[in-house]
Amino acid sequence: MKDEIVNNIHNPAGLEKLYRSNKSAFKKEFEHVYANNKGEVILQYWNERLYFKNDTIALGSKKEIRYVVIIAIIAGLIANIPNFTGMDKEKFFTRNISFIVFPLLCSYFIWKQKIVFKKWILPLFMVLVAAIYINLLPNISTSNSITLAFIHVPFFLWSILGYSFLGNNVNNSNKRIGFLSYNGDLLVMSAIIFLSTLLFSALTIQLFELIGIKIEKMYTEHILIWGLAAIPFLATYLIQNNAQLINKVSPVIAKIFTPLVFINLLIYIVAIIYTKKYPYQDRNLLLIFNALLIGVMALILFSVAEAGRGVNHKINLLILFGLSLVTIIVNCIALSAISFRIIQWGISPNRLAVLVGNILIFINLLMVSYQLFLTAFKNAEVEEVEKSIALFLPIYGIWTGLVTFLFPLVFHFN
Repeated sequence: MKDEIVNNIHNPAGLEKLYRSNKSAFKKEFEHVYANNKGEVILQYWNERLYFKNDTIALGSKKEIRYVVIIAIIAGLIANIPNFTGMDKEKFFTRNISFIVFPLLCSYFIWKQKIVFKKWILPLFMVLVAAIYINLLPNISTSNSITLAFIHVPFFLWSILGYSFLGNNVNNSNKRIGFLSYNGDLLVMSAIIFLSTLLFSALTIQLFELIGIKIEKMYTEHILIWGLAAIPFLATYLIQNNAQLINKVSPVIAKIFTPLVFINLLIYIVAIIYTKKYPYQDRNLLLIFNALLIGVMALILFSVAEAGRGVNHKINLLILFGLSLVTIIVNCIALSAISFRIIQWGISPNRLAVLVGNILIFINLLMVSYQLFLTAFKNAEVEEVEKSIALFLPIYGIWTGLVTFLFPLVFHFN
């Protein structure tokens, strides 16, 4: 990409074509080209175009604001179903909490991108099937396969959200990376709004208590629930219309925590070897391992874009490469532990789900580590690391679908 930009410095149409073919790669390589050719007027124009900072908050169109308000109200109505019907809240939210958010977020991206009917009929059908299936499962609290279905259905719906986000670019790896970046931004923005909502709610409740009016129960059940249901949609709306406010936060957070996690895992592996306390008997520790592996993948994704830049980019890439290797060791420990449990006590829904999940993450980590090696030592493109993470998204989606729909049936609801 860098050479192509240089070759098209005096070709405005060629630069525009390059930008539209791969916006993220163009933007990253443009920095290097511009640093050596600041006298070129056309590159000065592109520099302003790519890096113009707008300090004002964009509100988007009235149609978009109206649509976001409507889906936020619908989410609030769904969240209030137990209040309206007297249904058991624990049973309802255990099965349906993910249906409050993901289908409506899917509709937002389908609407925003003006996706044709034949493209959005599939996610609509899959959401309906999932909702009906999950709510028809028997209420057996001791069933591991049913519990696994409840745990995996949010991830299955998340993969449908990814399909809706990609729209007409399902096979575009850059668009997939954009979806993963959106998720990081969504978590950060949602956390900010959530904490602000809690602070506002606490102040409101305390103010009324000062004058002898207790509104805590009424406020929590009939007001706060609407606000909490609206958070993902407000966060998404802000991200989509004000990318400059948030898209640098996730990489910075990841960059701070990457060396800390790397050191922490190194110490942890040494502690395991020293104490000889391997997690072969502890099921909860295996679940924590899985969460750790997913977290490390997220850290690598959000760190790698920034790691390829700056004076210390080589050191940053080496830290990421070291983190991936240490995580592979941790994954091997987890795989050996779950294999030991299967050999000792046989196959169960939990063991099979953890085993296959670990194998998929292990393969993905190997791919990521290989690309990080090429980037750190062979000067390969940083984008290839991101693509190696994004490549596995459909596979994770298929697996979560299998666990959600097949496990309860295959294991006879046990």
